[in-house]
This record gives sequence, C-alpha cells and structure tokens, in this order.
Amino acid sequence: MTFINELTHFTENQLVRMLLNILDILLVWFVIYKILTLIKGTKAVQLLKGIFVIVIIRIITLYLGLNTLSWMTQQVIDYGFLAIIIIFQPELRRALEQLGRGKLFARSSMQENEERDRLIAAMKKSVSYMAKRRIGALVSIEKDTGLNDYIETGISMNSDISSELMINLFIPNTPLHDGAVILQKNRIAAAACYLPLSESPFISKELGTRHRAAIGISEVTDAVTIVVSEETGGISLTVNGELFRDLSIDDFEQRLRKAWFGDEPTEKATSRWSWKGGKK
Repeated sequence: MTFINELTHFTENQLVRMLLNILDILLVWFVIYKILTLIKGTKAVQLLKGIFVIVIIRIITLYLGLNTLSWMTQQVIDYGFLAIIIIFQPELRRALEQLGRGKLFARSSMQENEERDRLIAAMKKSVSYMAKRRIGALVSIEKDTGLNDYIETGISMNSDISSELMINLFIPNTPLHDGAVILQKNRIAAAACYLPLSESPFISKELGTRHRAAIGISEVTDAVTIVVSEETGGISLTVNGELFRDLSIDDFEQRLRKAWFGDEPTEKATSRWSWKGGKK
C-alpha cells in the first residue's frame, strides 16, 4: 500500500508539474504575441528584423569558425541592448506606464479600433468630397475572398489609405482615374483595375459601367464596393449581390462600417436599393 500511495503521489506531482510547464509556455507565447502586436507598425519592427539578422550572422560565424567576425557581432549584441534602451526610451516609458495602468494587454484592441475609425473617416471624407463635385469613383474592398486576379490588371501601389490620396486617384484626366481602386486590409493595393461587369437583366438601365462593375464583383466575391456616380454624385455600395443606392453620407458610413468590419449600425439606413427587386 505504501508503494502504491507513493506512486500515486508521484504521478500526481508529475501531472501538476506538466500542467504548470504547459501554462508557463502558453504565458510566454502570449506575452511575446502581445509585444509583437504592440510594436506592429512602428519603427521597432525594423529594429527587430536587424537584431534577427545579427543573431543569424553570429550563429553562422560560430559554426564556420570566423573568429574576428564572430567577435564583432558579439560586441554588437553585448552593447546593442543598451543602445536599444537609449533609442527607445520614450516607447519603453509609455509601455511601462500602460502596464502600471493595466492597459498594456488591452492596447492591441484599442489600436485596432482606432485604425478602423481612421479608415472609415478617410473613406467618408473622400467619398463626400467626390460626391459633392460629381467625381466618379469605384473602390472595392477585399474581405475573405482574394482579389489578386483583379489587382494584377491594374497599377500596383501598396500605399497607406488616406482621403487625400483616394481623391487624387479619381481626379478626371489623371493616369489612374479610370478603373477601380482595390483595398487590401488597410492598404491601397492597386488602382486602375478592371472588375467583371454583371450581366444580370434585372439591373436598371440608368446604371452605368461603374455600378455594373460593382455589382459584378459582388456576385463573384464577398468584396464591399463603393461607387460615386459621375452624373448625379450619388453614393452607392454593393455587398453580397445587393446594391444600395443614393445613400446619405451618414447612411454610407453606417453601411460601410457594418459591411467592412461587421459593426452594427446605430440606426437603420433609409436608402436601401436592391438591384434584385429595388426601386428603379
């Protein structure tokens, strides 16, 4: 019985130790993940890449026996961390302040919400500007279904999304004003892209090529597409095979936020037009 009790006690201790080790590993990975999300999009990312390159060089020099180069990389590693503390003193101070306020691990969510608000504000400002001046525009936003086939038909950009750039892309008689602008995540992937035109017989005859292209891309992908009419300045949006026409700027913002990020609108939009059975 004594042997059995000792064996049982040993097994329980081993199980507890194994669970604690797993918890330890998960916590370490969680902290690393949060740190990476914290520095994402900052200049610290480039520094992290540089450190990674130096470490790889250090390993290679040790393996090949390159003593001089190995000594130089070791000096860089030894004194580099002190340089990092000096260079990134403001960022480290802010991180410690957030940790003291309990906000360090909530920052990634806050940053994501701020980025969403920035993107929506940029699109709202650019669409409002173009609608008032009747500047035709066609913007397709990639979601789960990739749009790389259509991106390849245009001019690659890979630029930050800003209202000023969006407006300039559609100014008449400029090289990129014809065709669609395609957004991937929070970047302008390409401009002057060709989108497939819908062949549905139910589309109103008063709708032009931009609207047909917007409906066409919504029939084959889950992309959200924005249209500004050159003739009327009307704002339209297509998603999941539906066309919502003549939206006010507030209705446009609500529907774009819901279609792009899944946020529920604060109030029901009043200008819903469906090409399948809407008002002409």
